[in-house]
Parts: sequence; C-alpha cells; structure tokens
Amino acid sequence: MIAATLANIRAKDAAINAFTEVTEARALRRAKSLDGPLAGVAFAVKNLFDLEGVTTLAGSKINRDLPPARKDATLVARLEAAGAVCVGALNMDEYAYGFTTENSHYGPTRNPHDPERIAGGSSGGSAAAVAAGMVPLTLGTDTNGSIRVPASLCGVWGLKPTYGRLSRSGVFPFVASLDHAGPFAASLSLLAAAYDAMQGPDASDPACANRPIEPVSKLVDAGIGGLRIGLATGYFEQNCEPAVFELMRRAAQSLGAVRDVEIPDAALVRAAAFTITASESGQLHLPNLRVRLEDFEPLIQDRLLAGALIPASWYLKAQRVRRACYNKILHLFESLDVILAPATPRPAHHIGQEIFSVRGRELPARASVGMLTQPISAIGLPVICAPVAKIHNLPIGMQVIAAPWREDLCFRVAGALKCM
Repeated sequence: MIAATLANIRAKDAAINAFTEVTEARALRRAKSLDGPLAGVAFAVKNLFDLEGVTTLAGSKINRDLPPARKDATLVARLEAAGAVCVGALNMDEYAYGFTTENSHYGPTRNPHDPERIAGGSSGGSAAAVAAGMVPLTLGTDTNGSIRVPASLCGVWGLKPTYGRLSRSGVFPFVASLDHAGPFAASLSLLAAAYDAMQGPDASDPACANRPIEPVSKLVDAGIGGLRIGLATGYFEQNCEPAVFELMRRAAQSLGAVRDVEIPDAALVRAAAFTITASESGQLHLPNLRVRLEDFEPLIQDRLLAGALIPASWYLKAQRVRRACYNKILHLFESLDVILAPATPRPAHHIGQEIFSVRGRELPARASVGMLTQPISAIGLPVICAPVAKIHNLPIGMQVIAAPWREDLCFRVAGALKCM
C-alpha cells in the first residue's frame, strides 16, 4: 500500500509541485509494522513540521542551513502512533506568510482542478496533495486562514481547531499568539479520526491546553437535530462574490432552519490580525532581516521589514481589540451553536495574478484571499472548511464555526453538509 502511494506521488507531483521531499526510506521502514486506528494511512506534512533527520525548511532558503530535526513534531508522532505513515514534506509560502503558495525558492504549488491557478496557502502543498489523490491525509497550519483557504480552493476537508487544542511543538513558528495546527483530509471521517489521534495536552507547547480528549469520530453521522445554526451575512456577504454567497445560502438552507447573523466587528478584528501578524513575524525574523534580507522570499521582504518597525503600542492595542471582539462573539454563541460562512471570496485565481475583483472592487489578490478567514482565526474559534460547491468547475468551501472547544458541533454540522 505505501509502495503504491510513493509510486503515485512520483507519477503525479511533477504537475502539481506539492512535495518538497519524499521520505521514501522512512515510509517503507514504517510500513513493515502497522497497528492502530489509522493503520496504513499515508500522510504528509507542511514543511514546517519537524521530521526526524530532515531539515525543516518552512518554505525558506535560509532554513536550509539548519541541522536536521532531532525528532518528529508531536502531531507527527501521534499520527504514527495511531498507525499512519509519513511519506514526506509539502510546499508552502515561505515562513507561512502568504495565502497562495507562490514560493520563489521551490516554485508554486498548482491547483489540481486547474494547474494554472493557485492552490491557496500558506498550506498549499497540504491541500493540493490531498486534492490530487497523492495522499488522503496531510497536516498544515492556520494563522490567518492557511488551512481553510487552500482547503476551500482545492475542494478538500480542513480543520482549524480551537487555539490551544492541538500541539504545535516541533512546528516552526510564525505568529505564536495566532498559530494553529490541524489536518486536511479526503473525507470527513478521516479528518475526524486524525483529529482524535492528535488530541491531548503537551507540556512542550505552552498554548496547548490541558483539556480532556473529546473524540468526535462517532459524531460525523450524528445529525444536527436541535442545533441552532446561523449564516454569517454583513461583512461575509459583502466581501465575497454574489455567486459564492448564493451557493453558501443554498448549502445553509439544505440544513433546514438557519437564521442570518452578523459577526460583530469582523473588519476590525481582521485589521488587528494584520497588525499582530506583522509585528510578531517581523520580530521573529529580525536577526536574519539584518544580515540576510535578500535571501528572504521577495514577496514577504517588505512585510517583514514593516512589521519589525511596528510600535509596541500598536501591537498592544491590536491585542486588546482582539480580546474585545472575542468577548462579543462569545455572547453571540449564547443564542447560536454554529455559524456558517464562506471560506474564500471567490474560487482560485491564476498564479501570478496581482488583482482580483469582488463585487466590482479591485483588491490585492495575495492579501485578500484570506479576508473571510482572518476574523475567525484571530479569535481562536474552531472551524471546519467543508467542500460544498463549485463555480465553473472550481471548488469553493464553507466555514463551519463553533464556540471555543466545540469541535464536536463543527463535525456534526459538517457531517450533514457532506451528504449534499
């Protein structure tokens, strides 16, 4: 089975460019002894997850100079403990700073539905590898939308869990106060099984909460009886194409009684996310910016430099705004269990495209792909991106959003959507 997976990757990846490394010898060794709920399931990881003996590139040129990782990231180890087999590392935006995986060092990852279009990012390789049928399961990270954007554009399942739910130990950081790790999968049942296998506290990640494991695999087909569901309008309707929102409304209506709801201050919390992202990432990379600026991805040099110069007062104000918006949305969940929203403003645009249009407004393409995901990740809510529709044969996904620690509700509603 694993040998066939490796052969399939060799046959397909030249056209997609999802993989930066195939760990064939490791995978074949692992395949000789398999046991557990994920026995024999092949998976691959965004190349900012540590794999023992492999240099963690994080999509960069600079990290090539680092020594190989001494051990696997916690989530990799947990998947393999459940019987899964890691077969490689996947392409991404450098240091996770982007929504398109147009990587200047390793080449762009191409969308399997149309190779001339982006796969999304920053976990583009993770989504494309699943969409192309190379592996059924991958790992990615989501700071501002980097799981949900590529899941939407490539038409696969993706989970951004509650902030602190899954360990980030052994994952190269981007923005510590916003970073999440999570899975992509070819099916909702596999997404749930992988999530269950990765749950649990981890003392080596200060953000990984000491909460009990709460399995969700049995909830995928549990139904949605009694759940109060809303469809996000306002900001989310205004910032996606009318055809996209109409598809979201149809998907919502298929679930039965759904009421319109407006997520408060979505634009404001997105602005806070931009400030926090720029500031933390700029400070993280400041030592290398001082001496190796030209070795950074050209698409992010200016953002990192600007972020390193942000005054501390701006950063602190953005964190206060983020907390205030968090409190407001918690109040919203007193009368709702789940909120549905589009994941991306439109389907995938072309590689190299600088501008796209939404409702007649021209927007910078690379920054705007995540305009519907940033407000949600900034406040740490759990979200499943469900592949619910296509426009001109290009996928578009829906966000299924719940209150903190209620991934179970996301999986119940996603289970109803998968039957569409």
